[in-house]
Amino acid sequence: MSVREFHYRIAAPALGHFPGHHRSRSGQSGFEFRGHAKLMDAPDARRLDLHASLRDPFGNWIVRVYSQRLSIPVVMVADVSASMGFVGQQRKLDVVADFAESLAWSAWRTGDSFGFIGCDGAVRSELLAPQTRSRGAGGLVAQRLRGFQPTGASARGLLDAHRHLPRQRALVFLVSDFHLPIGEMPALLRQFAPHELVPVVVSDPLEFALPAQRGLAPLIDLETGRRRLVWWRPALREKWLEHQRAHRAALMALFSAQRLQPLIIDGAFDADAVTRHFHS
Repeated sequence: MSVREFHYRIAAPALGHFPGHHRSRSGQSGFEFRGHAKLMDAPDARRLDLHASLRDPFGNWIVRVYSQRLSIPVVMVADVSASMGFVGQQRKLDVVADFAESLAWSAWRTGDSFGFIGCDGAVRSELLAPQTRSRGAGGLVAQRLRGFQPTGASARGLLDAHRHLPRQRALVFLVSDFHLPIGEMPALLRQFAPHELVPVVVSDPLEFALPAQRGLAPLIDLETGRRRLVWWRPALREKWLEHQRAHRAALMALFSAQRLQPLIIDGAFDADAVTRHFHS
């Protein structure tokens, strides 16, 4: 299966020194007009603007200044706790693997570096990939994720992921099913404040599908492994659904308050949907 590319962009001007695809406010010899400067401040006579020089009241020689396009670090921070091992239409971690492979390929095609940080109760060293511009980095990360059996009872390691992020402002994809307590979410999001953050909510249509209106049904808590046999009745069924709706609504409200636009993946990964998220 060929890896699908998608196209992302950042809202703020890029920072750094390496040439790339993203607009910036630095440099003097790019192609995007930024303004004028004195020749002594930007000594490049090829950019001389005679009309601006004639208008200058102090008689200075004026040159045009053009911003350079720069590259950025792109990082995926992924929840690999036990709940991400849910298998519905397909295993959620396999969806994350498809996303990671596509993101790494897209970053390479764009000229950006790619890094990966996998977390459950802690940052998993075997799922830690430092920033690289290697063409095949995504395939290696995806292979590890597809062979990984999640057993972590929590995703608190996400709170430490920022220690492994680059110092330069990066585009960070925070990938999880976000079955975290809502009270822990503000602290988690604050860890990524220096970067441009895209929350990616991974879910499956069958994850919270309920059986018939009445009858016995087995329930499994993927984080703890506990199994319970529950007698479904209309009142309990409605309470269950209302809890899930309330959690999702609170999560979306929190993202909105932080001015974050979450990307929702419900089922299989779709590269075109990611492109639409950034360019719609």
